[in-house]
Amino acid sequence: MSVFCCLSSVHAERIKDIATFSGVRENELIGYGLVVGLNGTGDKDGTYIFQPFANMLNRMGINVNAADIKGKTKNIAAVIVTAKLPTMVKPGSKVDVQVSSIGDAKSLQGGTLLMTPLKGADGNVYAVAQGPVSIGGFVAGGAGAQAIKNHPNVGSVPNGAIVEKEVPVQLNDKNRLDLLLTVPDITTAKKTADRINMTLGGVFARAESPSVVSIKVPDIYASKVVDLMSKVELINVDVDAPARVVVNERTGTIVIGENVTISPIALAHGGLTIEIKTEYQVSQPPPLSPEKAETVVVPQKEVKAEEKKAALVEVKGATIGELAKALNALGVTPKDLIAILQAIKASGNLKAELVIM
Repeated sequence: MSVFCCLSSVHAERIKDIATFSGVRENELIGYGLVVGLNGTGDKDGTYIFQPFANMLNRMGINVNAADIKGKTKNIAAVIVTAKLPTMVKPGSKVDVQVSSIGDAKSLQGGTLLMTPLKGADGNVYAVAQGPVSIGGFVAGGAGAQAIKNHPNVGSVPNGAIVEKEVPVQLNDKNRLDLLLTVPDITTAKKTADRINMTLGGVFARAESPSVVSIKVPDIYASKVVDLMSKVELINVDVDAPARVVVNERTGTIVIGENVTISPIALAHGGLTIEIKTEYQVSQPPPLSPEKAETVVVPQKEVKAEEKKAALVEVKGATIGELAKALNALGVTPKDLIAILQAIKASGNLKAELVIM
């Protein structure tokens, strides 16, 4: 089955939906932790558990050796804990964390993540995570059969990390802001700068590149840069997109932009089907045959080739609707559509970029 999706190439979007301010972003956090309380589904090998678990118990005043823990880790799993630290979040705020097994644990179902420091790229601790792990699935069964729902080796702890340190971001002291477009485009960058200048009533914004629009902070917004950022984010801009055709062969989905056109062409597409059948027949020796005569099985092969008739269809393709109608009239499959679009592109008649996923 083929699915055609037609996208308009020019449409109004808020700036906050197509761009972000430089320096205002999330920060990745990561840490190593232990999930305990598992029902025998933890790490059997225990390579990643022995020493960290022994160190934790020693800090609690329980003196044990790592060697004493070997073979006793079925209820424990070693995990990597990740989180995203939102911009300008204050200490005491809570963020979600994701927990992923790094050993041979079968499931994290029913486990509890122990206190885990989460560090940034600079090595500093910005949050501490702890809490019950939710996996949104299960593992059940015995030695003979097993049922698994979703992915039981990855889970989450909603609001499981408490922020201990914020990433300092000074906005009100800035005299210039940079807007970073999510999808770089020269026309969109120029339109964004023009709309900002129109809203602010002066020449304050300029397109530096297809992905960057710089904004000089007006005097009336000095020490009130956050107010300026809020006003800029709500401005609507006509976003322009290049003519592009995106094809996903696995799902049979074709996404075609509004600006996509083709020159008038005549298109024919056929297919060759080859069918090979093998039937086995028993051949017995006739009466009065020599003593060495035997009954044998003789394969009978039949080869049949059929070529579908290819209808010649004229495509005057000014619009994307005509192109979709013509291709659907041929009754082609997604793989055939890819071949057709590649052939049209190779002939120079497809006025768009062809992207195959």
